[in-house]
Amino acid sequence: MLQRRALLGASLALPWLAARPALAAWPDRPIRVIVPFAAGGNTDVITRTITGAMAELIGKPFVIENRAGGAGSLGAEMAARATPDGHTLLAGSGGSLTANPVLQSNLPYDTERDFSPIGLVAKVPIVLVLAPRMAPRNWPDFLALAKATPGQLNIASPAIGTTAHFALELLNHQTGARLTHVPYRGGGSLVADLIAGNFDGALLELSTALPLHHEGKARILVTASEQRVAQIPDVPTFIEGGVAGFTSTSFTSLLAPTRTPTEVIAALRLALLGGLANPAIAARLVSLGAQPATPEEASPAGLTTYLRAELAKYRQAAELAGLKPQ
Repeated sequence: MLQRRALLGASLALPWLAARPALAAWPDRPIRVIVPFAAGGNTDVITRTITGAMAELIGKPFVIENRAGGAGSLGAEMAARATPDGHTLLAGSGGSLTANPVLQSNLPYDTERDFSPIGLVAKVPIVLVLAPRMAPRNWPDFLALAKATPGQLNIASPAIGTTAHFALELLNHQTGARLTHVPYRGGGSLVADLIAGNFDGALLELSTALPLHHEGKARILVTASEQRVAQIPDVPTFIEGGVAGFTSTSFTSLLAPTRTPTEVIAALRLALLGGLANPAIAARLVSLGAQPATPEEASPAGLTTYLRAELAKYRQAAELAGLKPQ
């Protein structure tokens, strides 16, 4: 049962908790959180951070279960088919919730039909990072160079169909930059080749690019965030550079199988809010290059709105790139 004193400390007391039959015996065992990717990645680390705080509030441990495969579809399917009793959750991200519905035919789950959203946890902005040899010092200069040499600037992404790839397609569409996409199979070799100057730049998650920027191995030119990022306050956004409304973020969220009792969803959401309100947790997320969700985003309605907007972006980007479901 939720620890009321902890929730009171976060201004999130649940005076109605004991009166709700659906919560009288919940949770009666550890809560399993399926992360549909390997341990150590962005989604995994953010999920472990927030669920550790939620466990203290709820009074039961959260057990992370990494189920990689199918670009996130294997773990998402497991969560969708789990008993909807509040003891199994999904750590949702762009791969499982927004890219796969666009790129995979016969997907064994439906993002909206098969999950009850709890809330957004955090967003990680996509950034444009340049190889050390590149001369442009700001986005307008880089865009001018791109337009003067159409198709000649090579910009890498971790893989086809990733958030970064879709961001590149939308950026080309909105600006006429005609940047050439160089897809990799993961971030390890991409980072090494970026430092070596084997291509001109890359679109990466801030969490990957930030250490390179701070160590002087590559330079973050511009961020696809709504506001400037706290860790690099001198780096402007695409919006500031004249690309109206342009944002792109990877994200981590929490969802439960559909038909999970609404009282359980509400209690989980309050625990999520309590975790995000913890200064140590918020600082940890920021240190990872993430932007903690606002209270509005960390809600079922907020997450639903966010996912629908992301799906629309992915569908547009896939159409521009000529990507078809396979």
